[in-house]
Amino acid sequence: MGAYVARRLLATIPVLAAVALFVFLLLHLGPTDPAAIIAGDSAGPEQVESIRHQLGLDQPLYLQFGAWVARLIKGDLGHSLFNNLPVTTLIAQRLEPTVALALSTSFFMILIGIPMGIVAAWWSGRLVDRLVMLGATAGFSLPVFVVGYLLIFAFAIELKLLPVQGYASLREGIAPFLRSIALPTLTLGLVLIALLARMTRGCMIEVLKQDYIRTARAKGLAPPTVLLVHALKNAGIPIVTTVGVTFALLIGGVVVTETVFGIPGIGRLTVEAILQKDYPVIQGVILVFSFVYVLLNLLIDLSYALLDPRIRLGAGKRR
Repeated sequence: MGAYVARRLLATIPVLAAVALFVFLLLHLGPTDPAAIIAGDSAGPEQVESIRHQLGLDQPLYLQFGAWVARLIKGDLGHSLFNNLPVTTLIAQRLEPTVALALSTSFFMILIGIPMGIVAAWWSGRLVDRLVMLGATAGFSLPVFVVGYLLIFAFAIELKLLPVQGYASLREGIAPFLRSIALPTLTLGLVLIALLARMTRGCMIEVLKQDYIRTARAKGLAPPTVLLVHALKNAGIPIVTTVGVTFALLIGGVVVTETVFGIPGIGRLTVEAILQKDYPVIQGVILVFSFVYVLLNLLIDLSYALLDPRIRLGAGKRR
């Protein structure tokens, strides 16, 4: 197992290096000069050139890249061009709402989506299956912002049960936190539940056709035992992949949902940085969440080896 983990870790290094090179070039290949942005519209060429010298933008590209990588190794992502705050501070300030939304949505998606897919697979071709797939298709077809506005109209405006916008931290209490996160979680969850339910159903139907499942049913094992002990584990790899990739995308910031519900998360920070052409913030956000995405994919790969030891053994034999 240790050798398998080491190989997967080494495989992430080229990916992270490629992402770092792309993010660095993002600043230099862009149409806007960061020095001109900082200097302002009224600045003369001499002021712009002075700022460019202070930022080191007048040095050869390879020297700039080396200095930038050296700062990255120390955890320095640079400073915002507009408020001069460290990029790490800006990301840390916006991280909690996005992580909270990602965790709550993932929990809701798993809690509802996997059981729906299992039930649909067990009753494949029957009324229950058709109803589940109809609901999944409808949920997956609706745009996120439409679902969000419908939920706001129903639960916030008409019933007045939940707030329209805003985010309350856990530090303000569990009840305010749950009230503020409920509608965004439902908005994203209804779409992602449909995706997970369809994936789970398809995988389970394939597994339920296998000979060992028919043998288990012929022995008189209870349906929950057949489904959860024998079938679900062997259908787990695509399901785990879907959950992991979805969580990684959620962590990256769901721009539409955070905008509709006024959540001050990473998605809104990214939009604000793009509108302001704040390149250090854009670079920092891309770097951090590329790392998170690679890390989560690594964890997904390692989970494959736990779910199916043949993957680990097969890798060892090929070596």
